[in-house]
Amino acid sequence: MSSSISPRASGIISGGRIRTRDEVNDRSRLIAGGLAALGVKQGDSVGILMRNDIAFLEAAYAVMTLGAYAVPINWHFKADEIAYVIGDSGARVLIGHADLLHDLDGVIPARTTVLSVPPPPEIIETYRIDPSRLTTPRDAQDFDAWLAGQRPYDGPALPQPQNMIYTSGTTGHPKGVRRFAPTPEQVASTEAMRALIYGIKPGVRALLPGPLYHSAPNAFGLRAGRLGDVLVIMPRFEPEEFLRIIDEQKIDNAFMVPTMFTRLLKLPEAVRKSYNVSSLRHVIHAAAPCPADVKRAMIDWFGPVIHEFYGSTESGAVTFATSEDALKKPGTVGKLSPGAELRFLGDDGRVLPQGEVGEIYSRLSAYPDFTYHNRPEKRAEIDRAGFITSGDVGYMDADGYVFICDRKRDMVISGGVNIYPAEIEAVLQGVPGVHDCAVFGIPDDEFGEALMAVVELQLGSTLDAAAIRERLKASLAGYKIPKHIEIQADLPREDSGKIFKRRLRDPYWERAGRKI
Repeated sequence: MSSSISPRASGIISGGRIRTRDEVNDRSRLIAGGLAALGVKQGDSVGILMRNDIAFLEAAYAVMTLGAYAVPINWHFKADEIAYVIGDSGARVLIGHADLLHDLDGVIPARTTVLSVPPPPEIIETYRIDPSRLTTPRDAQDFDAWLAGQRPYDGPALPQPQNMIYTSGTTGHPKGVRRFAPTPEQVASTEAMRALIYGIKPGVRALLPGPLYHSAPNAFGLRAGRLGDVLVIMPRFEPEEFLRIIDEQKIDNAFMVPTMFTRLLKLPEAVRKSYNVSSLRHVIHAAAPCPADVKRAMIDWFGPVIHEFYGSTESGAVTFATSEDALKKPGTVGKLSPGAELRFLGDDGRVLPQGEVGEIYSRLSAYPDFTYHNRPEKRAEIDRAGFITSGDVGYMDADGYVFICDRKRDMVISGGVNIYPAEIEAVLQGVPGVHDCAVFGIPDDEFGEALMAVVELQLGSTLDAAAIRERLKASLAGYKIPKHIEIQADLPREDSGKIFKRRLRDPYWERAGRKI
């Protein structure tokens, strides 16, 4: 979607709309005043159910102004999942795009005030929203009409907590990561760490193609919206449009995920060369492993501006890798971030020596601690002597570089042998004709689990399961070759580009009547 925004514009841009920083600040103070009038106070929660929109950022800034927690909700959730987050967080107010709210009739608690935001033109066009769903739903108030009757917030400046992001685990309900109030020292160290990781400093020209309901894009967007000369938010990632925006707006900073790299690299060479990306100075990626050959190709194209961090919503960014690190140590997620500590634990809880593969536990002194909202026992379950885990398995080499092998919960135990699907996926993604893939374990009467690979082919590819298996034999031990290979079109994905592996895996275990 091409915009009509002039080059080198200043403010927050979405599609053909732009708001200056002063306009965003004024609207945020109006929203904060209105929320305060609705009874929102320090420590309360406000749900945000919107796609990428300037109004999303304005609402989040307003909630933070009151010392309350903005709760971004994954808009892909079903009605009962959204209702769970609203109920669990105790949200006093829900601010959402009108079409998304139409699906929630009868499931929102009566105590929650619902404000209906009209989706902007770029959202309507991108998602082809039915005009009948643009009206204000029953039991909701029109946001613009509500805002017109509010007075700007003029109360005291309150400590601004981070947004409370709900993590979507593999089982059970998502958990809200509620960060404690930071000390002054933590505020300063967190700012310094984020300046290093995200590269966002005053005057930056930033581009965000990822969804604001995810923790890292959310932190990136909120910071760039306040410090940047310009922040462009995309309704949805489109490869050529991404390049066009970089060229037109002379973008120097962007947040990405590896799937976006892959889609960019698959553009025709003539298209890639028609856009100037020399303005880029800092591209940060995270959220999923990046194949070493993809990283190298992006560095060759964009220059040594590609950086990576590893972490989670709970831990923060505990490692950081530059382009130089990636070329020196292919596959690494970098060295420790400032203030970070890592431990690698064996199945018996013993701290393993350097070089041995174990479950990764981390601690980041620069980051304020957290609890899971209403579920402190779940916080205790992932803690070992003040170090926490997100279930990843990896090791640190002799030079201090960290490598991720897989997620512990994704590890497949077949015939008593531990197999890490991420290793197989990395090889599969290098097979000519393969667009993407997911490898996981399914029930097997003989071995307990057997490897299943679901493969999405590139357009025009004639690969079949037998040809893929032969390719894998050249690089992998026999026990790592998937017993089952299935070719599918359009694998289910999150907005971040991650494959919804659970949607592929769970039916096999449900039919078997067991989980392990």
